[in-house]
Amino acid sequence: MYRYFIQPQLNRINNTLIGYELLMKTYTDQGWRPPVSFSAIPAHTVADVLVATTSKLALKIPSVSVNLNRTQLLDAEVNSALIKAQNFLRPVKLVVELTEEPSDKNITTALLLPQIKRYLARGMELSLDDVDSGDNDFSHVKDLLPYASEIKFALQNFEESLEDPAVHQRVEFWQNLAHQRNLRFVLEGIEDVHDDVVADELHIDLRQGYFYGKPHLLRLASDDPA
Repeated sequence: MYRYFIQPQLNRINNTLIGYELLMKTYTDQGWRPPVSFSAIPAHTVADVLVATTSKLALKIPSVSVNLNRTQLLDAEVNSALIKAQNFLRPVKLVVELTEEPSDKNITTALLLPQIKRYLARGMELSLDDVDSGDNDFSHVKDLLPYASEIKFALQNFEESLEDPAVHQRVEFWQNLAHQRNLRFVLEGIEDVHDDVVADELHIDLRQGYFYGKPHLLRLASDDPA
């Protein structure tokens, strides 16, 4: 069984909730866990759970974000569900987060752009998730920047903390790039007060992480006992 968990995204400067990210998990003998591979989730499952989840959300927030890898982004069934989800959510905006997960085949930017443009035409937005990792290093996302509204840097993808000079430099690179392009910059993976303080020092207002709120299950009607 697959379900979406929701995690808050905050504007730390004025302490307001700006949106939720939907995080797919599967139920195992050890409880709810992230899928080993998102590519292995059948497209119809992603579509069904997404539509059921967004039809239940009645949130007075600007946005709801959903993760897709490159293979899923090109899947017709998933895209049909995204359009339906945006219709359920309106006026809340659906943000498609393009993840860093390596695709199972060579998917070029030229293949991605027609579908991304369809998203934008529907009022949806593109977020470049987990930049500086996997398939979302600069060389892979630079041509997508003109179509993006947001850049997300994930601290959890690095063994070092935010206080490490190398990580600090990477964050500043993407933060400056977002500023130059007039894009939102979200720092995620903040887990303790030390990361929170350093984020303050870097003047990063948009944040996400366990320090502000862990993902929690959004139950669907089908989960309730008959």
